[in-house]
Amino acid sequence: MAYNSGTHSVQIKDISRRQDISPRYLEQIFQNFKKAGILKSIRGPEGGYFLARTPDQITLREIIEAAEGDVLIVGCLNSGKGEKVACIFDTNCATQLVWQEATELLYDYFTKTTLKTICEKAQALGIKREFDHSYTYYI
Repeated sequence: MAYNSGTHSVQIKDISRRQDISPRYLEQIFQNFKKAGILKSIRGPEGGYFLARTPDQITLREIIEAAEGDVLIVGCLNSGKGEKVACIFDTNCATQLVWQEATELLYDYFTKTTLKTICEKAQALGIKREFDHSYTYYI
């Protein structure tokens, strides 16, 4: 959306076609994005979804957590929300510390990476933008 639509609203069918993702699945994810304050929507024939904030203010971590929940590499790590899979080696596991450090590095990377960053990478790769804003003119 950030790369192809800019500040304009876009309809689910257009995103579905462009990304080859089911419209029903997109609707489910977009409800989570609305709850997380990432997207807003407008109803009606000219309606659709649009970013709630500018691309430089939306992090990849926000997007992943809204869509998937916590991104833990292994289930035995504490997510900070009290959720943790029981592990018989919990207090006696050196690899758990490695996974914890790796998760923190991943969180840090996802927090620093914004939609703007991803758009810049797409542009550097030469990915073509598709501006499919249809306008209806009346005389």
